[in-house]
Amino acid sequence: MSGKIKVTLVKSVIGTKQNHRESVRGLGLKRLNQSVVLEDTPSVRGMINQVRYLVKSEVI
Repeated sequence: MSGKIKVTLVKSVIGTKQNHRESVRGLGLKRLNQSVVLEDTPSVRGMINQVRYLVKSEVI
């Protein structure tokens, strides 16, 4: 797992659990439709899995 993952925030964090908002922030996402490219690590995958209903991810 040494690749990269592109993560895009596709749904607002308003009304979600506090720890889900913190996971989105931890991924580096602040605004709707913002994308970031991250290293493919188990911790990043865990955060993406926790908020999979808010984000879209693709392996680059």
